[in-house]
Amino acid sequence: MDIKEQAILITGSKGFIGRNLIAQLHNEGINNILEFDKDTDRALLEEYTNKCDFVFHLAGVNRPKDDKEFKEGNSDLTAYLMELLKANPKRPGVAMTSSIQAALSNPYGESKKAGEGAVFSYGEQTGAPVFVYRLPNVFGKWSRPNYNTVVATFCHNVARDIPIQVNDRSTMLRFVYIDDVVQEFIAALAGRAASLSEGIIYGSSFEGRSDSRSVMTEPALFPEDADRYKGIRKVFEISLGGLADMIASFKETRKNLSVPDMSDALTSAMYSTYLSFLPEDEFAYDLKMNEDQRGSFTEFIRNEDRGQVSVNISHPGITKGQHWHHSKNEKFLVVKGEGLIRFRRIDSEEVIEYRVNGRKLQVVDIPTGYTHSIVNIGNEDMVTVMWASEPFDPEHPDTYYMEV
Repeated sequence: MDIKEQAILITGSKGFIGRNLIAQLHNEGINNILEFDKDTDRALLEEYTNKCDFVFHLAGVNRPKDDKEFKEGNSDLTAYLMELLKANPKRPGVAMTSSIQAALSNPYGESKKAGEGAVFSYGEQTGAPVFVYRLPNVFGKWSRPNYNTVVATFCHNVARDIPIQVNDRSTMLRFVYIDDVVQEFIAALAGRAASLSEGIIYGSSFEGRSDSRSVMTEPALFPEDADRYKGIRKVFEISLGGLADMIASFKETRKNLSVPDMSDALTSAMYSTYLSFLPEDEFAYDLKMNEDQRGSFTEFIRNEDRGQVSVNISHPGITKGQHWHHSKNEKFLVVKGEGLIRFRRIDSEEVIEYRVNGRKLQVVDIPTGYTHSIVNIGNEDMVTVMWASEPFDPEHPDTYYMEV
């Protein structure tokens, strides 16, 4: 049966993972979803288990008021769900979220281990495909601070100038990103689940690490019977101190106009998560506009290794530029108005001209060794997006006045 035609039961549907999974299932055109959460009428579970074709069992308890709730919300609920599924002649497949703590001797880990056993037993008795995922900490949008993960707590607090607590900066943490988790779950639905042994642990380049290693070398993640378990192919590792510093650096980007290193997968995912925790009245932030009688010049983004992006506004008839650079190079893009960009190699008298306008977007490279200018030849303000290969440094400007 095409997965788009299947009825999908999701327990824990209103939780962090459940909400993200449901959103992506809809994106994939899978809309026959049976949602079950802690507030759902328990009687509906029997109805749902009788009509479903596949189950994502995400419901569970990880922060109870009493330890006995671990058994009730994890092992007991899972066992009850498996018993109900046995009555379904379609033998629905089951994907269950467990935890790496299932390898530990604590009430939470023991309850997850017992739940795993119930799922494996269901698979053995019915022949249904089962997928048990031992997950480390999961982070991403829609997670809850002071509940799901330290990432959510740090992001929530830093975005609101609330102090964060770091007891031991050297403590090593492992994470998986919610988008990676969801994609693996959808792969399981299509019969392409990854084994636990396929996972790779990636060090954080934010801490100057580019190492990676297989989870096969990690006993806590790789139990003796690991071939029974499924996993997420990409696992991240970072110290608690490194995590705190990374998230704190995101807040500073509004002041220093930098952009995090998006080539690093962990930094990129963490920054996306941080932005999801911004207070709704603080999505916007002001930039410093340097204004004079000619118009304005405003820096938008600046990074030492990726240069500077600025927005230049020129009033009609105004000429800007009239300088050249040894090494600094630029790109001009007029997005509104009419402009004339003029070039002259500093050892030549030949002038080269390019007419540009906001109706036909065209990038003009500004080569080194050419003095250049841009004049607004229209009747309205001209807006130009400018990129420079390096942020402006008043101590070493590499900018020399010379009229074209």
